[in-house]
Amino acid sequence: MAVFTTVSQDEIARWLLDYDLGEVRALRGIASGIENSNFFLTMEQDGVTREYVLTIFERLRFDQLPYYLHLMDHLARLTRLPGASQLAPEAGHCAEVGAMLARMHLAGLDYPRQQPNLRSLAWWQQTAPEITPFLDAAQRQLLTDEIAHQTAFFGSADYAALQSGPCHCDLFRDNVLFDSADGRHKLGGFFDFYFAGNDKWLFDLAVTVNDWCIDLPTGVLDTVRAQAMLRAYHAVRPLTSTEAAHWQDMLRAGALRFWVSRLWDFYLPREADMLQPHDPTHFERILRQRIDHASALPWI
Repeated sequence: MAVFTTVSQDEIARWLLDYDLGEVRALRGIASGIENSNFFLTMEQDGVTREYVLTIFERLRFDQLPYYLHLMDHLARLTRLPGASQLAPEAGHCAEVGAMLARMHLAGLDYPRQQPNLRSLAWWQQTAPEITPFLDAAQRQLLTDEIAHQTAFFGSADYAALQSGPCHCDLFRDNVLFDSADGRHKLGGFFDFYFAGNDKWLFDLAVTVNDWCIDLPTGVLDTVRAQAMLRAYHAVRPLTSTEAAHWQDMLRAGALRFWVSRLWDFYLPREADMLQPHDPTHFERILRQRIDHASALPWI
């Protein structure tokens, strides 16, 4: 989230005349994130105040929007969205996320719309020449070698055989809510589906593990949290032997995807009133870790 397109409270009030939401009481830009313009919107109707998030889509084409909007509606029965993000997760949080992610994948099997993950291999290949001039020799070599590795992997028969369907593709800690009002941490739901697309379920799981189950300063996998998430996922949607054989490849793919996007956002930023680009070296460290240290799927 960020603010690339500024709008006034009066402009929003005129636009919302077509909707039965009441009167605009406040409009505040949201600084976090890097893709769309987002605002907290306060409305009052019949004496009741309600909070909304207003999103202005900056990069998606009009014909691409139905995939995301209908997917969230399709999956809405899985979530109720109370609570707050858990930025210091423990094994229990990771297990709940793993189980819910598996349920989300299965629930998407009958979703009829098709749209690829727009930040997958083709985008990495296209973006690499734009960011290479900003890299040192070691980084350029890492980027070149890893894109070559992933190109071969994505072109393999094993990759084609991996199970797929609608994926969140960006399930970081700040895109999940937990409710702890009763003293227990209960998962409320997933949100921010605007990087979603049809992809391999293993990629979605790898992206999630690479954020939820690591030591943030080093990128090293936390075995306890990773096992909790993977076993909970496997209990709902059993992973296949082919997925097990390529778990490390997919962890690398997940790290590469976000290293490339953060390099792009950091060195080639768009103009915005509120923008906080993430440090790309975080995912460079994670990628190097995944290349240097093999990781198995410990679901037994």
